Amino acid sequence: MEEQPQEINTGQETTQTVSFDEFQKIDKYAIPAWRVGGGFGSLIWWLLPFGISLYGMGRDFPEWIPFALAVVVLINSISQSTFLPYIRWKHWSYRITDDEIELRRGIFIKVNTLIPINRVQHVDTRQGPLYRSYDLASVTISSAATTHEIPALSEDIADLVREKISILARKARQDV
Repeated sequence: MEEQPQEINTGQETTQTVSFDEFQKIDKYAIPAWRVGGGFGSLIWWLLPFGISLYGMGRDFPEWIPFALAVVVLINSISQSTFLPYIRWKHWSYRITDDEIELRRGIFIKVNTLIPINRVQHVDTRQGPLYRSYDLASVTISSAATTHEIPALSEDIADLVREKISILARKARQDV
């Protein structure tokens, strides 16, 4: 069955046309959201060199170890809050057909996940405080085996994706 593209109002001056039969990118606002999240997440790693420095005080402990760890943590912090979110966004796409949901992601290890529509048990949208500040939401797809996520979609697209998968899953159950 050929799917008709759906038009949605994105809150901007233009409406966006979405056809789920073709691969879709996640929202570009994922990049700044992931940068902020990566920056805050990397703050926890700074406890490691600090803790090792405290442990080494007054002991015969090589001073270069906390310094080397601090350099590694600094590189991680910079990459998580600058270029890695863009690369991650660039390699994330999804497609919804009448038979399956296909998720493609991965920078170094490419992951291509196929979720049969007839195995979908329920679909949710989630929105934490960080995503809410960027008007983003993620869609979680649960099957008997596991849960999959399409991250960082605009709220309107996330609602459309959830509704589309829900309709297809109900239809697949009726066909059985």
